Amino acid sequence: MKTKLRRGLASSLLGLAVLAGCSTNPITGRSQLVGLVSESEAIQGSAQAYQQMMADLDKKQKIEKSGDKDSARARKTHEISDRLIAQAIKFRPDSASWRWEVQVINDPKTVNAFCMAGGKMAIYTGMWEQLKATDDELAQVMGHEISHALLDHTRERMSVARSTSLGVSLLGAVAGIGSAGGQAMDAAAQLAVTLPNSRESEAEADAVGIQLAAHAGYDPKSAVTLWEKMAKVGGGGPMEFLSTHPAPENRAAKLKELGAKLEPVYLAAKASPPAAHRYVNVPAVPLGGVKPSPAAKN
Repeated sequence: MKTKLRRGLASSLLGLAVLAGCSTNPITGRSQLVGLVSESEAIQGSAQAYQQMMADLDKKQKIEKSGDKDSARARKTHEISDRLIAQAIKFRPDSASWRWEVQVINDPKTVNAFCMAGGKMAIYTGMWEQLKATDDELAQVMGHEISHALLDHTRERMSVARSTSLGVSLLGAVAGIGSAGGQAMDAAAQLAVTLPNSRESEAEADAVGIQLAAHAGYDPKSAVTLWEKMAKVGGGGPMEFLSTHPAPENRAAKLKELGAKLEPVYLAAKASPPAAHRYVNVPAVPLGGVKPSPAAKN
């Protein structure tokens, strides 16, 4: 009887914690479970995972750098990312303080890209080698990924994972195995950084990403051609991007509809492109130092 009461209490406490952790996203208006992980925790955890991943790839000479002889893809990626980030900051002003980073990973067989909390990004060379992606299509990919960070999707996945682990922790406490639950919570939060997004999150990133790209002067029609290429390449076997980015049948139709509405925005931005500003891979400012010029080149 006491065990049932304890389990009931644990379940109630978990329910209250989840409710307390929900908040409305100011961009989408959707209620999200994000409060179980702080913004700083999500950014710090993402930064640590990113730096470890990039360090490992750098040792294997898998990172294309802007100073390399074959650096055209890295330079183009920096340019596209900078233009998108300038628009992202208008959607979410606090993202101006993020330490934005983007790397090109030399892996011709992998068609994938990502953006973690705090603006930690990467794109694989399979986007060029397998898809023959245009600049406009690359902008759609990166705009989509940046939107995941803007919309707190990493933090949301971490909170969902932590809510599950919190249940384990509470049930473990009533069963007398306390610390195991806490360890499970930490492990789940770390795992959430690499988990795929839900279809709902993907739809949100589609809608915001195509807007970012249009305002940055990239053709919204390319969102449709990108997914058409994805479908053709993915038809021959599993593709990393499609495995982590659910692609319902109506996705291209929805993007086509959104793109038509954004055509005037794109044409205006293309006719009068915004001034260039460097956001990605900016060196840390030393204590008492001076920030690099906004016009600095990658």
